[in-house]
Amino acid sequence: MSFEFIQPDGMPAPSGYSYAVSATGQRLFFVAGQTAQDANGRIVGPNDLVRQFEIAIQNIVKVLKAGGAGADNVTKMTIFVTDVSAYREHLRPIGSIYRKYFGKHYPAMTLVEIRKLFDPEAMIEIEVIAVVP
Repeated sequence: MSFEFIQPDGMPAPSGYSYAVSATGQRLFFVAGQTAQDANGRIVGPNDLVRQFEIAIQNIVKVLKAGGAGADNVTKMTIFVTDVSAYREHLRPIGSIYRKYFGKHYPAMTLVEIRKLFDPEAMIEIEVIAVVP
């Protein structure tokens, strides 16, 4: 398995993400959107975006592990939030949590603000694509 992180000429250096990732491996692994659900299906940390981010990331790591992958196999991450302003206000703690689980592995990322998620208490949902050897 190999990754090439793409930095196009004439574009600013990305911070906390990559513009694109070219990957080779044996299989693609698509992880459905993960929220801050606990084992009983309840949202952890109502009204706490940072806590919900951490639980969603933990859930992603669990799913990756169950599929024989790890955080370093992720090539694309899409983050859906109900409030981009709140996400921006909490960039430092969110970044710290991200690095706790992903280190300095920065896949191609997209952040999208949406009106609401399936669970009314969910403030964030994250999906990923990984390439597994």
